[in-house]
Amino acid sequence: MPWEQVREVPVVYHITGAITFVNEVPKVIPPVYHAQWATMWLAMRREKRDRRHFKRMRFPPFDDEEPPLDYGDNVLDTEPLEAIQLELDEDEDAPIAEWFYDSKPLIDSPHVNGSSYKLWNLDLPQMANLYRFGRTLLSDFNDGNYFYLFEPKSFFTAKALNVAIPGGPRFEPLFRDADNFDDDWNEFNDINKVIIRQQIRTEYKIAFPHLYNSRPRSVHISPYHEPHNLYIRTEDPDLPAFYFDPMIHPISSRGVAPKNELVPHEVDVFGGDSNGEDDEFELPDECEAFLADDDVETDRTADAIALWWAPYPYNQRSGRTVRAQDVPLVKNWYLEHCPPGQAVKVRVSYQKLVRPSLPPSLSRSSSLLDLSH
Repeated sequence: MPWEQVREVPVVYHITGAITFVNEVPKVIPPVYHAQWATMWLAMRREKRDRRHFKRMRFPPFDDEEPPLDYGDNVLDTEPLEAIQLELDEDEDAPIAEWFYDSKPLIDSPHVNGSSYKLWNLDLPQMANLYRFGRTLLSDFNDGNYFYLFEPKSFFTAKALNVAIPGGPRFEPLFRDADNFDDDWNEFNDINKVIIRQQIRTEYKIAFPHLYNSRPRSVHISPYHEPHNLYIRTEDPDLPAFYFDPMIHPISSRGVAPKNELVPHEVDVFGGDSNGEDDEFELPDECEAFLADDDVETDRTADAIALWWAPYPYNQRSGRTVRAQDVPLVKNWYLEHCPPGQAVKVRVSYQKLVRPSLPPSLSRSSSLLDLSH
């Protein structure tokens, strides 16, 4: 890994300069591994900004006629490159500073079950620090409504109806008899017909397959709406855990009060002037605030709230270690809609990346979407 200068592994078979078989499956802790690569992304951005060691690589880097390099002559005496590691703060990053860049983090601690390295558990300060580093690789969309008609059930329906979601992949037809079924019947000579004069968009057919399609088969009904997520991720660590974010604009009842209302409801409840001018309002002396003697928050309350809304792999504090290649790093980036105004090659790349993330029954028979949509 980039943050390791040298890693020693058991080797089964080795031929100088040709091939090496390694007898080891790298097992990692998902939040730790994701945060490690997030710091590598930050280091790459800083290095690219400074332009010290970045240059374009010319392909092919070597000729086909060139013989393989000999390990003993060219590699054995070469000093390994310095590991890429961010400098961690001794106070702010104290929960993870000692083991963050180790080959097997926490291997000699109670947070791992032992040398088998199969089970892991982390406490709140460790998860909070890892999440702070890993947020650079996570999506900014935490509302499920953003993925409306762009999730597996919608893709299932699109395949069954032989249509393509704009911006998504196109699939081979699930039913190949759709064009030849019952030529004597159509929506115009059916007694139970619904005639829609305007063009039916693809989104309508997928969202309401039984209404806008003549013969819906094997369709899936995706959720129409999910509850609003009003959590707003903060970037300022100095803000309290509970605060009013200016992005949320409440609508006062005074702005929507009927004109014929003689006494506004707020004036009826709290008193004051009906013209909207507030008088000084004081609570009775015997009233006390709820939980006035208790602390509303602790030093970790904001971190706990952030982790409550965190996506995978930061939404769990314990679990099993997985293979390094099984931890998705930037998968959530291409599962989003392609940003508007991008070049054709960028949109095609989004479609190509979406296909492997779908179930095998869909991805095996998918092809690229016609960008005319």
